[in-house]
Amino acid sequence: MNRDSLLLKAVLRFSNAQEEHEVRIRNLSAGGLMAEVPNRLSRGERIDVKIQNIGWVGGHVAWAIDGRIGVAFDKVINPKDARIPVRVSELDVPPYLKKLNEKTAPGKLRRV
Repeated sequence: MNRDSLLLKAVLRFSNAQEEHEVRIRNLSAGGLMAEVPNRLSRGERIDVKIQNIGWVGGHVAWAIDGRIGVAFDKVINPKDARIPVRVSELDVPPYLKKLNEKTAPGKLRRV
C-alpha cells in the first residue's frame, strides 16, 4: 500500500489497559503505520491508536526495532483524513480573543 511520510502525534494504548502513551507517527497507509514509541513493545501485541481526524483504530504490532514499531490495522482507514487541519469552532474561541477579531468603525481607535 502507498505510504504517506509525515510527522504526526498520536495516542497509543494497549488493548488490555487504559494507560495511554504519546507516540510520533512517521508514515501512514490505509493498512498500517510506523511510529516512534517511548517504551518497548513486542511483536503481536494488541494495541489501539488514536489518530487525528480518524479516531481510535485497533491493530497489532507487526514489527518492533530500536524504538520504532510497525502496526497493522484491523480495518482499512483513509490516511488522507489525518492530514486535514483541525479546525477551531466559533464556540471554542475564548471571549478575549473574539474581541481582537471584532471590526471597528474606520478611523476609530480602540482602547486596549
